[in-house]
Amino acid sequence: MERSTPVRPGPAAAPSPAPPSLTARRKAATQLEIARAAAVLFAEHGADQVTAETIAASAGVSLRTFYRYFRTKEDAVAPLLAGGADAWQQALAATTGDPIAAIPAVIEAQLTPVTELDHEGLRWTRGLLRAAVDDPALLTVWHRVNHDSEARLRAIIAELVDEDADPFEVRLTATAATDAVRVGLEAWAAGDGPDTGPGSAADLAVRAFAQLSRGITLVPS
Repeated sequence: MERSTPVRPGPAAAPSPAPPSLTARRKAATQLEIARAAAVLFAEHGADQVTAETIAASAGVSLRTFYRYFRTKEDAVAPLLAGGADAWQQALAATTGDPIAAIPAVIEAQLTPVTELDHEGLRWTRGLLRAAVDDPALLTVWHRVNHDSEARLRAIIAELVDEDADPFEVRLTATAATDAVRVGLEAWAAGDGPDTGPGSAADLAVRAFAQLSRGITLVPS
């Protein structure tokens, strides 16, 4: 009797990440509520005039809860700043082709407000960045968020290009994109430019990327 050849199972598909638990979602919501309260207070009064107690009260949480999530009052705005970076990185990850060609449109789309909530977000961003000028701790948070964003962006760009792409060019692209957004937002926040159109944060960031990315080649012609 002929023996049958045993069937070997193929590699198991990677399991989908489990959705966050209800407890995790509640914690994230509380953290974001505290971050929004801190951003609004910093924008309206300046970081030096705001205390952790004030932020906690505005967010409707106890001071103990505040310190469960954040070490300092300045750290409280990090989730909002990082969330903006995450959104535009995800948008870039969904593109195809040369990232250098795709990045300006992604930047413009992400920094151009559409809803009233978007405009409100830009208003507190302007106030927050103005407050950071005179607050080294707040400025450190802003720089840390940008540093982390660049690292994540580098990995995204590496996935979008050919595996033979020069890693140095990939890094330059990530740096140029990150700094373009940072400089665009900072320059806009320092002045009285509009939310949209010439002189807006989106306009300045796209112009900055055009200058900073000049000479970088990711996709051979």
